Amino acid sequence: MPMPPIHKRLATVVGISLVLLFASGFIPEEPTYHPMTLTTPSPRPESSKTNDTSGAQGRSLLPNDAAYEVEKEVLASQAAYVVHEHAVVTNETVRAGDSMALIFARRNFPARALYALTQTAHGETLAGIFPGAKLTFETKNDQLTVLTYQPGPLERVVFSREQDGSFSSEEIFTKPEKVLTYKHGIINSSLFSTSQAIGLPDNLTMQLAQIFQWDVDFVLDIRPGDEFFALVEEQHLDGEFIGFGDILSARFVNQGRTFTAVRYTTEDGVSGYFNATGRSMRKAFLRAPVEFSRISSSFNLRRKHPLYKTVRPHRGIDYAAPPGTPILAAGDGRVEIASRTKPNGNYVVIKHGEQFVTKYLHLSKFARGIKSGKRVNQGQIIGYVGSTGYATGPHLHYEFLVNGVHQNPRTVSLPQAKPVARKEISRFREKTFENLVLLDHFNEQVALASTSHRS
Repeated sequence: MPMPPIHKRLATVVGISLVLLFASGFIPEEPTYHPMTLTTPSPRPESSKTNDTSGAQGRSLLPNDAAYEVEKEVLASQAAYVVHEHAVVTNETVRAGDSMALIFARRNFPARALYALTQTAHGETLAGIFPGAKLTFETKNDQLTVLTYQPGPLERVVFSREQDGSFSSEEIFTKPEKVLTYKHGIINSSLFSTSQAIGLPDNLTMQLAQIFQWDVDFVLDIRPGDEFFALVEEQHLDGEFIGFGDILSARFVNQGRTFTAVRYTTEDGVSGYFNATGRSMRKAFLRAPVEFSRISSSFNLRRKHPLYKTVRPHRGIDYAAPPGTPILAAGDGRVEIASRTKPNGNYVVIKHGEQFVTKYLHLSKFARGIKSGKRVNQGQIIGYVGSTGYATGPHLHYEFLVNGVHQNPRTVSLPQAKPVARKEISRFREKTFENLVLLDHFNEQVALASTSHRS
């Protein structure tokens, strides 16, 4: 009697199940992996090294043994990562308005780390960061370990974390290669426009003006056709130009008068500019103690007063300048008066030894620390331009007295600053000879080229 279809299908399923059950005895068990932790694995027990590979024990030993080896390698690599973790280095350029506090906040560094940096020998450099300066941060586990501050291509300050969490600091200077170059300019309208035309940067133009400021008034005395020559250092790093160094020697021709200066560093390490005989280019007094735009009223003992409309002597010079322009001490001395009166407004009187006195009137305010008895140095800020007292607009009224008598500040003969010491004069000639000869040679080449061009 034939088997019903339902019974045939049931027999087929049972048969297949028996075959699979029989075959499963030859398939190894699924490997069992143990949870891993970041600890060094214990050595396998010696008893696991067995040659018995029969039965269930044999089928489970080989897979578990392989799992153990995998686990061991993973743990070893993780441990190596912890021990030899690489530092993360990032760079940042200081932006306008940035401070270290703002930068640390952006990077989620704790304030205590910044405080620790400021307590180092060079910590104060971080208080004066400026746009364009470079910062390099090195961190491990999100903790700052090294900070490098680079204000320029030749200087960097490195702060390194110590084991106790404090920081040490080191200032490192890179010496550039120095190359001599020459600059020559013929003035058409102003010193600055001519300097820009020949590629002389503003800081060297200011240095040039400062060298000759006691002999040339660069606001009032400059004429078209005036010219200057300068022997200048160029600085190179890794073969690339990175900027200019100092002016080594210079010559300025103003309305037919020629002035020559050479840079010299004394045995005491003080640098300055001198003429060829060792006399300082610097005078004991500044000719004008403020950067002014124009002279609004000259020294005139018969001047008609702008407020009273009567003839009253004007015993000084009025230098018109924007409010807040710094006013400088004309020379070394001691402040006799720093006070306020109705006609003078805020004013300062400085005594320079027994012979000279300078006066500064109509200040908007005094500089910090300026008071009676305070010693000041030439070029030190003593106050700021204003229009206090009897003044028709912002300006500095400046007076210069010699033995109690008012003199015209623009024309008075100013005493010289100290020359090169006699004991150093031989050293001075030896150190400056080459730079003066090179300047003369350059001057001659320019004159020769000019003559050839005209012919």
